[in-house]
Amino acid sequence: MEQLVAAGTQFMREVNAAAILSRLRAETSMSVSALAKAVGLSRQAVTRSLNALAEEGLVEFGPLDRDSNRAGRPAQLVRFRAEAGHVLGLSISPQDVRVAVADLSGTVTATDAMQLGPDPTGEQVVETLLSSVARALRATGLTTGDLWFASAGTPGIVDPASGIIKLIPSMPGLTGDVLLRRLREALGCPIYLDNDVKLATQGERWRGAQRPEDSLVMVHWGERVGAGIVLNGELYRGASNDAGDVGFLDLFTELAGESRHPHGLGPFEDRVGGEEIVRQAAAAAGRAGDGVFLARIEAAGERAFETVLDAVVDGSPPALEAIDVVARRFAKGIAVIRAILNPRLVVIGGPLARCGEPLLAALQRHLSGEPLDQPALEVSTLQEDAVVHGALLHSLEEIERTRFGLVRTGRHEGR
Repeated sequence: MEQLVAAGTQFMREVNAAAILSRLRAETSMSVSALAKAVGLSRQAVTRSLNALAEEGLVEFGPLDRDSNRAGRPAQLVRFRAEAGHVLGLSISPQDVRVAVADLSGTVTATDAMQLGPDPTGEQVVETLLSSVARALRATGLTTGDLWFASAGTPGIVDPASGIIKLIPSMPGLTGDVLLRRLREALGCPIYLDNDVKLATQGERWRGAQRPEDSLVMVHWGERVGAGIVLNGELYRGASNDAGDVGFLDLFTELAGESRHPHGLGPFEDRVGGEEIVRQAAAAAGRAGDGVFLARIEAAGERAFETVLDAVVDGSPPALEAIDVVARRFAKGIAVIRAILNPRLVVIGGPLARCGEPLLAALQRHLSGEPLDQPALEVSTLQEDAVVHGALLHSLEEIERTRFGLVRTGRHEGR
């Protein structure tokens, strides 16, 4: 009987500590009395929990609040030590790697990004990623010992439970457990791997523009095309964790034929992705006699896609013509998404988000003739940084669950 009482007491202390941490993390600092009132516990119970949390380094007692107008003894202030630990958010794409470091409140303390060469091997990708992590940690005076959790997003089909990358046509050298294994060895903290678009969707809802919609689809549009689906406020993964692989839609019978590009592009992304946009821009420049723009595209080499996107932003007629061609095709994909899922909002993320209003205008024009009412369209505010923010969010939620014992009522509440 005594053992059951002890277990119950320990459980209550953990519950109390979790409630205190949850409240304290939302404030710069609070007095012990105000904290006790906010969580509905006695001052004595709060003090016991705070002392235990202070021993763990998670809270810190500050000076007495002598500026307070309250009568009697000045209040004792306490704050959450967000600097007690840090998390990593990692993004891997065929073009680059991106890294973000955040403290336990979610405040980003350092970022880094490094370009990848053409067709990098798996080893080259991992080494570049670890170099980028090292630079970000040095920027804030941290070491891997300060990391509590790291999450990474990659293209392809990923099993989040095992961290195994099952299929990644654009970066085949990362297939299997090589990324998970190397990150564990180098960082020494728990590692989580997931599909990049799914993490980007989480990041956009957390750190992008206000996204209160309980049903939305975020489409990552670049060289490849994939979608993150939110239904009833929750990320929908599908039976094999690859729901939203819209790049494999085959919608264009008039353009039937084998893929003209390497890396296993699906039929849809083959007709709307980065290489096709470059091809359309070059063709439009040739028809317009714009030799200067055509020469810029040819000279850009591996960065031709970025050159065309920059030209869209600058209002180049051939670049806008190319965007209009692929937007007409892309609108067919949005119409399919709408017919099946009927989301309130479709967010365009990835490299194409840079095109902003010209892209949205073209998509809306080509959707105007569809028989069904179409969802609202917006571009991502985070653009290519959405993945790292989604990865940071997952890292923080795992810490809340495993180390703080917090159960969130909403996955995307502010921090």
